[in-house]
Amino acid sequence: MNHDTGAADTHSVAALESGTRTAPGRVGEPGAAEEQFRGLLEAAPDAMVIVDHTGAIKLVNAQTEALFGYRREELLGQSVELLVPHRLRGHHTQHRNAYAANRQVRPMGAGLDLHGLRQDGTEFPVEISLSPLETADGLLISAAVRDVSDRKAAEERISELAALVESSQDAILAKTLDGYITYWNAAAQRLYGYTAAEVMGRHISLLAPSDHHEEIATLLGRLRLGEKVEHFETLRVTKAGVLLDVDVTMWPRRAPDGTVIGACAIVRDISDRKRAEAELTALYEQQRHVALTLQRSLMGTPPDVPGLVTASRYRPATQGAGVGGDWFDLIPLGAGRVGVLIGDVMGRGLEAAAVMGQLRSAAHALAKTGMQPRRLMQALDTCVADLDVPDQLVTCCYLVVAADEAKVTMCSAGHLPVLVAVPGDGAQPLSAPVNAPLGVGNVLYEQSSAAVPPGATLVLYTDGLIETPGCDIEDSLAALAATCGVLFTAAPPGLDIVADRILSALRPDAEGHDDDVTLLLAQLPAAPLASVTTTLSTRPESVPEGRTFLSKALAAWDCHAKADDARLLLSELLTNAVQHAQAPVTLHVCRTPTELTVEVSDSSPHLPEPRRAEEDEESGRGLNLVRILADSWGVRPTDDGKTTWFTLRL
Repeated sequence: MNHDTGAADTHSVAALESGTRTAPGRVGEPGAAEEQFRGLLEAAPDAMVIVDHTGAIKLVNAQTEALFGYRREELLGQSVELLVPHRLRGHHTQHRNAYAANRQVRPMGAGLDLHGLRQDGTEFPVEISLSPLETADGLLISAAVRDVSDRKAAEERISELAALVESSQDAILAKTLDGYITYWNAAAQRLYGYTAAEVMGRHISLLAPSDHHEEIATLLGRLRLGEKVEHFETLRVTKAGVLLDVDVTMWPRRAPDGTVIGACAIVRDISDRKRAEAELTALYEQQRHVALTLQRSLMGTPPDVPGLVTASRYRPATQGAGVGGDWFDLIPLGAGRVGVLIGDVMGRGLEAAAVMGQLRSAAHALAKTGMQPRRLMQALDTCVADLDVPDQLVTCCYLVVAADEAKVTMCSAGHLPVLVAVPGDGAQPLSAPVNAPLGVGNVLYEQSSAAVPPGATLVLYTDGLIETPGCDIEDSLAALAATCGVLFTAAPPGLDIVADRILSALRPDAEGHDDDVTLLLAQLPAAPLASVTTTLSTRPESVPEGRTFLSKALAAWDCHAKADDARLLLSELLTNAVQHAQAPVTLHVCRTPTELTVEVSDSSPHLPEPRRAEEDEESGRGLNLVRILADSWGVRPTDDGKTTWFTLRL
C-alpha cells in the first residue's frame, strides 16, 4: 500500500498513534479523515502493521491479530521484531534501517524469502509490501503482511512433481488435443532420440509408424471425450527409425472448470519384456509339443475293432502343462467280444502322463488275457501301489462288450458313470457297483452285467468333460445325459458328428479348460445273424453229439465251406473238456456276416496252453491244431471255469 502524505492523513495518523478519537465530521475534516483511515485499515484483506522509524508498532488491524495470534494491546508499542523469527531478527533490523534510509514503495513479493512468527512459536512464510508514510511526528512505515503458506506449499509440491517428472525413467510428454507436443522430459529424449527443441510444437504422429497414424487419431478422439487410456500396448518409432514396443497410459488434462484442454502421456519401453514373452511363449509351446507328443505316444492309438463303430475326442488342457493322465483303449478279445477301457490319473503334468502310460500298457496286457473286469481292476490296483507315487489316485472303468449276448460286463474304480444311449429312448447311466479308485488299497472290486440292446452306444468320458468351477457335478451329468438323449434320436447322425456336438454343448470354450478332456463313443454291433447253444455232459459220447449239433447249425446257416474245419476243431476242444473238465459243458455257436465263432465252456479253472508234443505222446496236439487252422482262438476265465473258443472267417 502506498499512502498520500497530506496534512489530513498526518493529522489522522497522529491522532491514532495517541489513541485519541476526534468527532466524526465531513470527509474533508480531520475527524472524518481519521475514521476513513481506520475503516480502510480494518477493511484491508492483509495484516496491516504500521511502525515508526525505531521499529515500534504504532497501529495494527484485526487481520494482524488473527494472523499472528496476539491481541492488539499486546502489540502496540512492541518492536516489530516480535513478529520475526529469532534466527532472522538481526538481519531484519538491518533491513529495516536500510529501508528507512532509502524509502520507497516495495511491492508485495519483491523476491525476498520472508517469514513471520506467531505467538505460539510457529513460523510461516509471508510476503510484505512496504510503504513510507511521512507524518508531523516523523516517518511511519506501513507493512501489508500476507500469509503465503498455501501458495508456498503448492509451489514446493509443483517443484517436487516437476523434479519427479524430469527424473522419471519413463518418457512423459504433454500435448494439445490436436496432438501437438507441449512438454518433453529427459526420459522421452532417451527413449525416442529427439531433444525437446526438436519435438516441441510438432505433431505426436512423428513418433508412430506410418501404419499407426489412424491409431493416433483414435486415441486423441478418446482423450477429447475425457477418457483415460491405460496400458495401451503399441509400436512407436525412434529418431533413428527403430521400432519399439511401448506401453502407453494417457489421460486428459483439464481446466479448473473441468474442460479438457490437453493430454499427458507416460510411455514405457517394453521391448525387452516383449522379447522375453516371445521367447517364453516359444519355449512353452516347444515343451507343450514335446509333452503332448509323449502323452499321445503313451496313450497309443486304439485299433479298429471289427463290428464296433467308435468315435473318440481328446483335448489337452489349454492352461498349465496341458498334459494329463486321461487315457482310453479298445481291446479286441476275440469271439465277438471287445474290451473298452477308460481311465484318469489324478493330477497333471508329465508325472501324471507317465503313470497313465504305465497303467495303460498294464491294463491292455491284462485285458488281452481275457481277464474279467473285476480281476483286471484288482491287478491294476496292485500296479498303482507298486508305482510308489505318493497319494496317487486313479479312476478307471473297464467294460467287456458281448454283442452276441447283448450284454456288457463292467467294473468301475471310482470313475464317472457310463451312459447308454439307445436311439429314440434317451440316455441312461449304466448300473454298476461303486468301487473305490485305484491306489486306495485293500479294496475288493465288484463287477456287474447289464443287458444292452444291439445298436446302443456307450458314452465314456473323463471328469474334464463335465467338471467346471462352480458347477454341480450332478447337474453336469444330467446335462450330458440330456444332450446325448437329443443327439441319439431314432436316426442319429454319425458318431463323429455326435462327439463334436457333445463337446460343443458341454465345453463350448475350446481354449478355456484347465483339465484334459476325453470322450469315447462305442456303438455296439448289430445282433449276430444267428446263434445256438446246447449243454453236454463229460461223457465221451458228447464229442460226436457236439459235432452233430454243429453240423445241423451250419447246414441251417448255409455255411458248408467251413463245416469240415469247424467240426475238426470242435472235436479237439470237446475232447479236452470231456477228459479234463467237470460237467456241465456248454457249446455255443454264433454266426455273423463275416465269421463263425464256436465256444466250449466248462467248469474247470485250469487254462489250457499249446505245447510241443513228443512223438510218442498221444495228447498235446489238439490246441496246436486249433492254433494252426483257426483264424483266431483263445481261452478266457469265467466265474464258473473257463471258455475256449475259435473263429473261422466266412
